[in-house]
Amino acid sequence: MEENYFVSFEPFARRHYIKSFEKKYRGAWDVTLRAITRQYERIDMLLKTDLADVIVDNTDIQIIKTMFSVVKTKVSPKSSGNRCILVVDNEGKKVAVLLVYHKNHLGSGNETVNWKKLIKENYPEYSHLI
Repeated sequence: MEENYFVSFEPFARRHYIKSFEKKYRGAWDVTLRAITRQYERIDMLLKTDLADVIVDNTDIQIIKTMFSVVKTKVSPKSSGNRCILVVDNEGKKVAVLLVYHKNHLGSGNETVNWKKLIKENYPEYSHLI
């Protein structure tokens, strides 16, 4: 049986788009956040689904984009537009959530270009990986 990963949400993620999810979904967001955390504790299992894409696979560090839906919205994770960007440290068994966002949070233009720009600007320790 695989070992659980330790999951943390970076301060930038908490300060920004998570606040809009909290405001929009109120009580459902707390349940959703707990569910997301439990999924990421078993990131190895999530990677076997179509809800997670490995963006960077660099020895022990991976950057992963995942999709999620908010509890009680009856919208699938893929069609919801809700995403998370994670850094997974496989050696240390840690998952750091860098961004939690809806596609509309990033403005116009290419979604991937926009989130990569946010990572480079706010997480210099990972900018060389993107």
